Amino acid sequence: QLVESGGGSVQAGGSLRLSCAASAYTYSSNCMGWFRQAPGKEREGVAEFDNREGRTSYADSVKGRFTLSQDNAKNTLYLEMNSLKSEDTAMYYCAGDLCGFTGATVSRTIVGKSHWGQGTQVTVS
Repeated sequence: QLVESGGGSVQAGGSLRLSCAASAYTYSSNCMGWFRQAPGKEREGVAEFDNREGRTSYADSVKGRFTLSQDNAKNTLYLEMNSLKSEDTAMYYCAGDLCGFTGATVSRTIVGKSHWGQGTQVTVS
């Protein structure tokens, strides 16, 4: 189970902190990541934590502005988003075990086969 929260409407330059509460099983996946999908566009990987290597990666478009963190006691993944831009407007999702998609699009086939939460909307104006 995945439950995203924390989205909202902010002005450009503002900040938001997203949360993703996961089941223990999902949280222990090889990786946990944040993805986003803007209207008319494919879903893309934003940030990922690889549990196998203990390494975090970010899409170039968010590097230096977004920070991924975790609370292992709560099985929760966070995404701190600063200096938000209009192009960050999208529905944000988290997922487990979709590794290596940072900065890449996720095909509709893979989206359909994977487990997602309901997402949380981020709107930057």
